Amino acid sequence: MSSIVTGEAVVLELRPASFAARALGLVLDVLFNVVLLVGILIGLAAAGADLDEAAMRALVLSSVVFCLVIVPVAVETLSRGLSLGKLATGLRVVRDDGGAIRFRHAVIRGLTGFLEIYLTFGGLALCVALFNDRSRRLGDLLAGTYAIRRRVPVEQAVPVFVPPKLRAWAAAADIGRIPDATARRASQFIRQAARMAPLSRAGMAASIATELSAHVAPAPPAGTSPDDYLAAVVAERRNRELTRLTQQRRRNTEVGERLQRLPFSS
Repeated sequence: MSSIVTGEAVVLELRPASFAARALGLVLDVLFNVVLLVGILIGLAAAGADLDEAAMRALVLSSVVFCLVIVPVAVETLSRGLSLGKLATGLRVVRDDGGAIRFRHAVIRGLTGFLEIYLTFGGLALCVALFNDRSRRLGDLLAGTYAIRRRVPVEQAVPVFVPPKLRAWAAAADIGRIPDATARRASQFIRQAARMAPLSRAGMAASIATELSAHVAPAPPAGTSPDDYLAAVVAERRNRELTRLTQQRRRNTEVGERLQRLPFSS
């Protein structure tokens, strides 16, 4: 998974497509384009009996360019990074910053794709994709794009509660301004703790608990495990934020109602 920080300081977690998924999507796209080209050529052969050789060559060349370059470029531009193969494999092409591709990206990918896919029978695209971390082909490198997975399994929500033995301590604890990175690490640890090896889980819990202890006072009761400490701090912090937001929303509603009752003056 790759992390991208947007201009608004929002962290985007994007999953690059695997090599196998990209290869399957590419094969489906190639088959569609080739079938379209064959259909057009058959139609030209049936309807072009009266054309001379030069005109027929021009039509064949135009058909090749239309099916193998113009159609892929138009489809990716209009669908913002999708195609038939990508729809089937659950992928989408995006920019390096995570945004939707535009016409210039699709043109670069389409022109380069004609070289690396059709003229080299996919050999150049295969070689380039094998030697980079996001399985990007040459067209992606030149255009500044890569493929991500659109269909990502949804993680089940992990309920977080203050352990009963720590409720009195958590209610009286002074929880200061916890850095966003530390709070995010604690939340991610709680979601993934059940899948971690015991040794790694214990080490990471102790490390995050040490970071949190600099912003929480007083210290928890003696004998509190790092896992329980993390759960108590995260759950109590969430509950306090929810209470604060609920009270603020209620005050805003009351002020709005009073303003609506005020007489209007000219």
